[in-house]
Amino acid sequence: MRVQGITAFRSRSLLLDQSREFRPRWAVLGDSEARYTTEGFGDTRFLQGMEYADRLVRESDVDTVMSAIVGAAGLSPTWAAVDAGKRVAVANKESLVVAGPIITQRAQETGAQLLPVDSEHSAVFQALQAGRKEDLRRIILTASGGPFRGWTRRQMVDVTPDMALNHPTWKMGRKITVDSATMMNKALEIIEARWLFDIPPQQISVVVHPQSIVHSFVEYQDGSVISQMSPPDMRLPIQYALTFPERIECPGPDTNWTQPMNLDFEPPDLDAFPALQLGFDAAARGGTCGAVLNAANEIAVNRFLDAEIRFDQIPHLCKDILCHHDFDARPSLRGLEAVDAWSRKEAQRWTT
Repeated sequence: MRVQGITAFRSRSLLLDQSREFRPRWAVLGDSEARYTTEGFGDTRFLQGMEYADRLVRESDVDTVMSAIVGAAGLSPTWAAVDAGKRVAVANKESLVVAGPIITQRAQETGAQLLPVDSEHSAVFQALQAGRKEDLRRIILTASGGPFRGWTRRQMVDVTPDMALNHPTWKMGRKITVDSATMMNKALEIIEARWLFDIPPQQISVVVHPQSIVHSFVEYQDGSVISQMSPPDMRLPIQYALTFPERIECPGPDTNWTQPMNLDFEPPDLDAFPALQLGFDAAARGGTCGAVLNAANEIAVNRFLDAEIRFDQIPHLCKDILCHHDFDARPSLRGLEAVDAWSRKEAQRWTT
């Protein structure tokens, strides 16, 4: 493998360190507001502005694109990669949440290949290779339950940002960690799975599994349940998306079968975590619902971290925006961009 290009938004020092280590042809810093120098990048061409990411993923000598920008900001370069017929390793679930039917249809037209990077969707992808799609009964996405597993809705009122950012299993960015705490991440993964695997929402279930060893299940018509298991380390699904169909040695930890291990599973509490139901509802209705839900949630999380709203108000804000938007069953890409902007504006001014 050779890294042709890398992108960041404001993390210039990290971008510079990675450029020196991997010597890509180009490095893109998305933040176009501040002034940055090209000093230190050597033979790597330094570019500023996210429009360059869209342009450069289309380059003929780029075979695979790792789409890992957080939030709806990742939609444009993901679309560019799919439109150019690339193999796309999808870590940016929001692209499929916002524009799943459009992206998957375009992938069929261009021959682009969508490979999941989320540990749950990677597990489903691997387990689906054990049988025929027509024999599928359902997929079951696992969830750690986050830091508030077992809490009641009443207890959620007092959650602070520091509490929400203390995930028991995974080390992630602030926004994704809060999404895990509200279980909105699983709501978005339901929508992602609906489009990624082309299955109806009624064939998708969620189970809480606090050890995060079983990353998801696939259940077939004969009752067989196939799972993918490994220690909770993202290096494995990332590597598998980049090397598929080959399996090579991974730097992640191996499962220690010499030690006792318990695996617990329990149904999710939809009363304490109402965000999860929003995912099922948005996946079932389709259209503009995914774009509205995702945009409202991004603003809601920011407002919670800025102490403008309570933790338990995040799903309520999202539901209000979702229920009052101008629904379009077959939106264009431009229409999705418009409803995304509308949802953000409404979420910013939302009050109880």
